[in-house]
Amino acid sequence: MKSILVFVLFATILCWLMFSPIYKHVLIVRQAVLQQEVDYLLEVGASGTHGYISPEMLEQSRQRLAKFGMKPEALIFEVAADNGEQATNSAMPLLRGTGLIVLLSYPYEGLFQLDRLIGVEPPNENGRLRATGIKMSEYVP
Repeated sequence: MKSILVFVLFATILCWLMFSPIYKHVLIVRQAVLQQEVDYLLEVGASGTHGYISPEMLEQSRQRLAKFGMKPEALIFEVAADNGEQATNSAMPLLRGTGLIVLLSYPYEGLFQLDRLIGVEPPNENGRLRATGIKMSEYVP
């Protein structure tokens, strides 16, 4: 009985040690991809030719992130201006000096379930990875 208990505990710890770096790597890569996408949207949206981020740009972003294995329907974008103006309206682009803010979030999708093997409580199942950024608009009419 004692040897079975030791085996179960050893197997659990061994599994956690083997797979922990893998899912942490997946988490780090997802966070980096989200941040890279936010930076790209800000670079394009705040450029001198745009001054906004359109729904079409967000849809293209969803498709790019789907290539990394993310579910497009689970991505949540929040686009705003620092002065309260609408930042997604192509008819009224943000003028130069106005901050364009983008927040992108994606669920953890159970990446931390493996931590339960060693008794660590995973984050809330509704928790999300978040990437955010702000850039001043360069649009001049």
